[in-house]
Amino acid sequence: MNRETRTVSVADGVGDQPWTRAFTAKDAEMFTAAIDENVVLEASALRRPVEGRDRVKQVMEATSGIYESLVFVYEVSDGQRSCTEREAEAFGGKSLRGSTILTVNEHGKIVRAAIQHLPLDNLLAFSAELGKRLNGKIDSGHVYTGG
Repeated sequence: MNRETRTVSVADGVGDQPWTRAFTAKDAEMFTAAIDENVVLEASALRRPVEGRDRVKQVMEATSGIYESLVFVYEVSDGQRSCTEREAEAFGGKSLRGSTILTVNEHGKIVRAAIQHLPLDNLLAFSAELGKRLNGKIDSGHVYTGG
């Protein structure tokens, strides 16, 4: 993950799982090990899904660098699906609350991640910043560009 993120933590009651572990360690290799080669990332900050381990890794590295702080505050799991809520700040302390829904395969690798951010204005700023950080790395049609 990106070392620019100032603080990442996990609240009591949030399980120790590869997604949160990789974020708190800010370790891209841990993240890569947690996801399937054919992972699909869907997000409110993306216009369309990003597919494949390498591309998803690029998006998540760029994403982690936008946050000033991030706390995983709640988690619920059922079988191969889990949902984690987070509270985060970016852009000089603006709130970026949200959730991440993860689906894992029979080997425990993440095959689908659906990430939501709110409120809308901060989400749009987040997507635009993500586009700047991913310029030349993934197709710009994946992110909000102000139009």
